[in-house]
Amino acid sequence: MTQPIIEMSGVTKSYRRGGETLTVLDALDFRVDTGDFVALMGPSGSGKSTMLNIVGGLDRPDVGRVVVAGQPLDALSSSALARWRSRHIGFVFQSFNLVPVLSAKENVMLPLLLTPLSGAERRKQAEFALDVVGLSDRMGHRPKQLSGGQEQRVAIARAIATDPDLVLADEPTGDLDRESATSVMELLERLNQELGKTFLVVTHDPMVGERAKRTVHMDKGAILDAREAAP
Repeated sequence: MTQPIIEMSGVTKSYRRGGETLTVLDALDFRVDTGDFVALMGPSGSGKSTMLNIVGGLDRPDVGRVVVAGQPLDALSSSALARWRSRHIGFVFQSFNLVPVLSAKENVMLPLLLTPLSGAERRKQAEFALDVVGLSDRMGHRPKQLSGGQEQRVAIARAIATDPDLVLADEPTGDLDRESATSVMELLERLNQELGKTFLVVTHDPMVGERAKRTVHMDKGAILDAREAAP
C-alpha cells in the first residue's frame, strides 16, 4: 500500500471577522499518498488555500492533527517548523513571487540559502533545477526579461531545487494564457511522473483538474467528493 505523505484528521480552522467567527475548515479528514497529483477545486472561500497553508506549515489548525512526510506538525516550534518546511516543502504561487532584481538562477538559489550546501553546490543545484524545467539558456535573465510562462517555470525550479518531498501549488496557471498554462501543466505532470514528486494543487482551472490524477472538490470547509482520473 502506498504510504501517505499528507494525513489530516479532524482539522478545524476558524477566523474572527468583526464580531463573527468564520469556520474555514470543519473537522476535515484528508489524505494524499506519496507520488500522487491532486487538484483541489471549489468556489472561493471553500477552504482550499487555508488547507494548503496548513499542510505547508504556514498556518496551524485550531483543532486536529496534521502529519506531512511522517512529521506531526504540531510537535514543532515555529523555528523548527520553518527549518522543516525549507527541507521538505516546495511552494509555487499564482503571482510567481520572484525577486525582480535577481536573475533566474539567483531566484532559484534563494531557498538553498537555508540549507547547509556550499555556494558551489547551491549554484550547481539551481542550474540543475533550471535545466529540468527547460530554462538552462535563461539562467542569467531577470524576471522582466522572461514571459509569464517562463517566470512560472523559474518559480517551479525554485520549488524543486531543494528536492522537497511535496510541492504545493496555489493557482499555478491563474495568471497565464492558455498556451503557457498547458505548458506549465505538462511540466508539472513530467515532474510527477519522471521525478516522482507529489503535488497538491489548488486551482479553478478545469484543465488542471482534468490532468491531475485525482480531483478533490471542497465547499464550506468540507470535502464533497474525490474523483480518480480516467485511466
